[in-house]
Amino acid sequence: MLLFDEFVSHYWPHIVFAISIAASAAAAIHAAMTKHDVRAAIGWVGVVIFSPLLGPLLYFVVGINRIRKVRVSHQRDHAIYAEEVIERVLVTDVAQVSAPQFAAQKTLADHVSRFRVLGFNRIKLLSGGDETYPAMLQAIQSAERSIALQSYIFDHDQVGCEIAQALIDAQARGVKVRVLIDSVGSKYSRPPVTRMLLDGGVVTALFMRPVIGLKLVYANLRSHRKILIIDGVRGFTGGMNIRESFVTAIAKKHVTHDTHFQVDGPIIHQLMVNFAHDWTFTTQEKLSGTDWFPTEWPPFANPGVPLRCVPSGPDRTIGSTHSVLMGALSVAQTHVRIQSPYFLPDLQLIAALSTTARRGVVVDIVIPGANNLKLVNAAMMAQLDQLIQTGCRVWRASGNFDHSKLFTVDGAWSYIGSSNLDPRSLRLNFELDIEVYDRALAQQLGARIDDTIARSTLITLASLTRLPFLTKLRNKVVWLASPYL
Repeated sequence: MLLFDEFVSHYWPHIVFAISIAASAAAAIHAAMTKHDVRAAIGWVGVVIFSPLLGPLLYFVVGINRIRKVRVSHQRDHAIYAEEVIERVLVTDVAQVSAPQFAAQKTLADHVSRFRVLGFNRIKLLSGGDETYPAMLQAIQSAERSIALQSYIFDHDQVGCEIAQALIDAQARGVKVRVLIDSVGSKYSRPPVTRMLLDGGVVTALFMRPVIGLKLVYANLRSHRKILIIDGVRGFTGGMNIRESFVTAIAKKHVTHDTHFQVDGPIIHQLMVNFAHDWTFTTQEKLSGTDWFPTEWPPFANPGVPLRCVPSGPDRTIGSTHSVLMGALSVAQTHVRIQSPYFLPDLQLIAALSTTARRGVVVDIVIPGANNLKLVNAAMMAQLDQLIQTGCRVWRASGNFDHSKLFTVDGAWSYIGSSNLDPRSLRLNFELDIEVYDRALAQQLGARIDDTIARSTLITLASLTRLPFLTKLRNKVVWLASPYL
């Protein structure tokens, strides 16, 4: 023992050096073998090599994707919905309800999403909290069998408490209620609303709860999905969290704008499969039976709207939204309209948008004039020149912050849901979006975006050049960290 102590005392620098080399080599090999993005691989290899002790530790904490690659099967494990019903509402030809070019888009998305395009749905646009929360409350209060609610942020404020109490009341009258909140998003208000829900008997869980002592491990892997499903037959989804800042009567002149959607029809089965998938992953409880997946439905809307869910996240669905959007841009013929609160597309999307504009397609991109995240706003400004110089039109909206996430092509196809056009949504977050093959909704969203454009300011290369040097330098420095904002 004495000889060992003397050996360690004498050679400890050599031992530390050997351990650091071994750890750096192991981390570098793991990054090179597992990262699909060459920039991420190069970045992590550089970090672990040039920071021999800190680099491998940092990589172990935040660089490794610990999400299981094989989770609950989307279709097979929740195939309560009769296959013959799916076949009856399956849409094979979208050209008649959208436009001929979107037949190719459907084929692409058939290979990206595990879900198929289903018809006979209804979809209704809801403007901000003034329309969304009363509709959600009414639906919760009318629930008879089950309620499934998933949100990134569920604040403990006036609106949050009202919805929480409605969930508690539903649980008390015998409705099965399950609430899933992201573990990071739950911390946006104090005390968290989870206490109120749990005290009221509502079964509530936090998605990707941090491991004790390793809180950073899952900090980047967030569930950004927003879903409310009533009795397995009615639903709400989109980009809105649950918080009072979206309600005019409460926030008054500082109200935050947003867009949400009420959906009915066979698409609800896909929404419920997504929720059940995340719930089982989080709690190990498998949701099954007709309370969650009914076999008898209200009469389908005829002809209805063809819809398809597109889940994405840092698991086997990574890159799904990215692929769908790239496909939509490739088939665009006349007009692409985008509204995004956090617009930080990667090089591939920038190239696709630029190529679309150079083909003669009008590309309008609306970003907020007032952004709630100043660092994100700075990073956004740093790369707009790459789009403007290729013919894309970028508009800075006036008025209050708008959290809407809207994407329409040729007035015939839309992409709605929780995804922002930034690295976090495209690669790190668990998101849920819906493809909509429908002229009516696309034109409604297009008119909404055009109305915003009418009250916006066009950003030009000249206006970007006139920014003070220190502002441009700050924007570029922040932009370097954009993958982690």
